[in-house]
Amino acid sequence: MANVTDLQTKYSKLAQEYSKLRAQNQVLKKAVVDEQASSASLKEQLKHRDQSLRKQEQEMDSLSFRNQQLAKRVELLQEELAASEAKGKKGKSKGESPTQHGLQTQNVFDEDLQKKIEENERLHIQFYEADEQHRRKEAELRARLEELERDAEQHQTVVDGLTTKYVETIERLQGDKARLEVKAQTLEREAKDCRMRTEECQQQVRRCQSELNRQVKQSSSVIQEKVPFNDTKFSDYNSLNVPSHNRRHQLKARDVAGQALSFIQDLVAALLNFHSYTEQRVHIYPLDSSLEPISPLNQKFSHHLLENAAYVRPLEDSFLQLYQSITEDTVTVLETVVKLKNFAESFSSYTHFLQKILPYQLKSLEEECEAPLCTAALAAKNRELQNDTKKVTSVFEKLQNYINLLALPSVRQDAIPHSSTSAVFTQLAACLHSLQDAVKEMSKHYNQKASIEQELPTVTQKLCTTTECLLGSLGSLTSSTGKIATFFSNNLDFFTSPGYSPRGSSVALNPLQAESMLDNKKKAVAYIHAIKKAQPQSVPYRDALSNRRILTSSTESREGLTQQVQQSLEKIARLEQEKEHWLLEAQLGKVRLEKENQRIADLEAQLAAALGGSSNSPPAAASTLAQSHEVAEAEPKATGKETTLCTSLVGMLCTTPTVEHVGDEESREQLIKTHYMTRVGELTTQLQISDSKAVHFHSECRALAKRLAIAEKSRETLSEEVKMANQNITRLQDELATTKRSYEDQLSMMSDHLCSMNETLSKQREEIDTLKLGSKGNTKKNKGR
Repeated sequence: MANVTDLQTKYSKLAQEYSKLRAQNQVLKKAVVDEQASSASLKEQLKHRDQSLRKQEQEMDSLSFRNQQLAKRVELLQEELAASEAKGKKGKSKGESPTQHGLQTQNVFDEDLQKKIEENERLHIQFYEADEQHRRKEAELRARLEELERDAEQHQTVVDGLTTKYVETIERLQGDKARLEVKAQTLEREAKDCRMRTEECQQQVRRCQSELNRQVKQSSSVIQEKVPFNDTKFSDYNSLNVPSHNRRHQLKARDVAGQALSFIQDLVAALLNFHSYTEQRVHIYPLDSSLEPISPLNQKFSHHLLENAAYVRPLEDSFLQLYQSITEDTVTVLETVVKLKNFAESFSSYTHFLQKILPYQLKSLEEECEAPLCTAALAAKNRELQNDTKKVTSVFEKLQNYINLLALPSVRQDAIPHSSTSAVFTQLAACLHSLQDAVKEMSKHYNQKASIEQELPTVTQKLCTTTECLLGSLGSLTSSTGKIATFFSNNLDFFTSPGYSPRGSSVALNPLQAESMLDNKKKAVAYIHAIKKAQPQSVPYRDALSNRRILTSSTESREGLTQQVQQSLEKIARLEQEKEHWLLEAQLGKVRLEKENQRIADLEAQLAAALGGSSNSPPAAASTLAQSHEVAEAEPKATGKETTLCTSLVGMLCTTPTVEHVGDEESREQLIKTHYMTRVGELTTQLQISDSKAVHFHSECRALAKRLAIAEKSRETLSEEVKMANQNITRLQDELATTKRSYEDQLSMMSDHLCSMNETLSKQREEIDTLKLGSKGNTKKNKGR
């Protein structure tokens, strides 16, 4: 069984790992999809950036061409300016009008030149900024592309690792499944053997139960008829029906009282801490008493809380007295436990204390709600705590009523019917569980309130420390009430069971009967001591315990002995069958021997008769021999004519109606009949065993077929998941290849575009050179003119 549990734990761990890996695979799939989406968006951004880059390059080309044109224009203007200056120097003597005209044209040329220079500078600045922005964006896109390629490679490695891990996990799970199936088959066989053994044991238990029931009925009839002393006229004389002292009940009662005392001590400590920390909190929140005086209501509340020890401590003291009153030499029933009344009074005083402080608790929570920094959530938690406080106080009132009911029989007999005490104990257990639930709710709401108060800006370290201590006391109060409720529910059968009752009566035990019982116990102890002194010593108690241990250890090998007994019974059955077979063979041989002996005796008689007659008359002997031979020859003929066929259940038998063979035939037929009937019985038992085995094997085959179908389904699902994973891998590989190809195509297009731009630049330069040459020729012609 340990191996089965280990395999099951391993299988569960593998299943958990498989589920984790599946979750990780889903996360990776989602990450890959997100990366694909981001890569697509980046592709779109790259396309837009390429388009904007082309536009800027075109603008740059146009600006550079315009710049060159302007530069040529400036050169021409400078040349014309130089020529005009030279002409001006030459024609100074010609008058003022041409000079003024030259100055005006020079000013126009200067203004035009200044504008062109400024425009050229502005275009140079724009071109430089556009070029820098283009380079920066290109570097960012290249880094982003490299990062995406690295992420794709990492995702691919992760997917490959997960695929291999899934394959290994599937193989390992299949191996574990096969081993578990083999183990399950062996366990089923063992379970079948155990069922057979349990059936035998159940039969033995039924026999024992029937025997014990018979003995119990007989004993109860004897007790009811002869033992009890019932006086119908004077009921006081019925106290003579004193029950025997139950030492086991007393030990159990003391043990239960000791456990209850420890739980009561924990409860008292938790209540003291709760009331003390509540009193400290009243002085801190909502107003700090060290800074400003608190309200009169909270002062009274604090004064009452300081008196909590006077009401809580008596609970522990009174229950300690109750525990000390329960000993082995006393009688513990509700009618004799006088100290329970003291505990009930202490509990009632504590309940009155809770009722007294309840209004102050509610008013204090209302003051907290009226504080300026109190939020709506904090006010809601305060209202919930008010309801919890009311609920806890009402539950303590119910507990007080039930404890007072249980304490009444010790003061006044027949205060509660004996049949109603079990109902009181049941209701008390339910009330304890409701107390645990109420305290748990109050602790939960206090925790929520403390978490909300931590967020307030005016909270102090002193308030936080007091709140933490208050929450700790509530936690210990919750655990102690839960322990008390569980303890009471577990021992409810002991509380409701009648420990003592007079013989032949269901009436509860009264104190007079308890005193008589203790007197009888003392007399019995004295009598036993006297007998021990008078008689030789019996077996010591330790020896008896050791003997009992030996007996209990020997009973542990009962199963092995039952198996041996079963095997021995099977061997005995086989030997009995063989014995019957050989007895039948011996009977047949005995019959044959008798027949042979009879025939030999007949032959000897005939021979003796023949030999005796020959001494007197030989002819007569010869005649008699001849007659005997004739008779012997005639007998077979007659018998051959009178041979008959006998049919029976066994078969067909040819018989001759002679006197000596009639009994032999009947006995022989009877023996053969019994032999074949036993053989038929054996065959029927074998047939039944084979039928049961066939049914068992058929059920096992059906179960294995179902398991095989389930395994096939799981294999199909796993293969589909593997196929899906492979498809995702191939899809990711294809997407990666397409992205690579697209980037390569874009780079090739950019390189082609750059080549075309270089060609256009070279063409423009050639055109500019030709224009320069043409302008120079024109200037020379103008000079020549």
